Amino acid sequence: GTLFHRCKFPLLKAFYIVYYVSTSKSGISSPELSRKLELRQKTCWLFKQKVMRAMSSSGNHPMDGKVDVDETYVGGQDEKAVGRNEGKKQIMVVAVERKGKGVSRIYGRVVDTAARKHLKRFMMDHIAPGAAVRTDRWSGYRGLESEFPKLVREKSEKKGKNFPQLHRTVMLFKAWLRGIHHSVIHLQPYIDEYTYRFNRHKMKEGIFENLMKRMVEKPPYPYKEFYLPYA
Repeated sequence: GTLFHRCKFPLLKAFYIVYYVSTSKSGISSPELSRKLELRQKTCWLFKQKVMRAMSSSGNHPMDGKVDVDETYVGGQDEKAVGRNEGKKQIMVVAVERKGKGVSRIYGRVVDTAARKHLKRFMMDHIAPGAAVRTDRWSGYRGLESEFPKLVREKSEKKGKNFPQLHRTVMLFKAWLRGIHHSVIHLQPYIDEYTYRFNRHKMKEGIFENLMKRMVEKPPYPYKEFYLPYA
């Protein structure tokens, strides 16, 4: 009845995968897990998908205070892409909670388009209504002041100079993704992995225990269900 359900290799090695994924500062790839644990690379990759399932946000801790939101393409160059809605790249919406000159928390989600309905759902899932939200002037954010009274839409300066923390966060995520996952297919689990660790970077002890607790609280995730949208 947990994410360890019907594990087909030694359970101790499964615990080690959870440990390495949760505590490796820059993440760990399935080939590296394979070398460390003497398991097949595909076995490590498949089980890591279950671990990332446990890393998805509960939605119980919405951002408050100063929050910046933007959407970005993730993926290589796509000459056929037009506007924000076409092409092979994935569109990801990102929110960062600013604290001083830094960022205290981040959330991200893959969306079909940068339309208002998708941006609104993401923001309502992860941002408190009383937060001081900043976005650019993309039309998808128009009218969201009814849900977020303190929302301000600013003209985005060249290279995002007025959203420095947000743009730095996006660049760091993309750099990390290139080193771990060489595709934008099935991107959401990797966003969940990155944000889970980032949001707990000050948790010097207990991150492994926290993830183990999530692993046993989540229901089984059979391989046949892989890549279905998260509930």
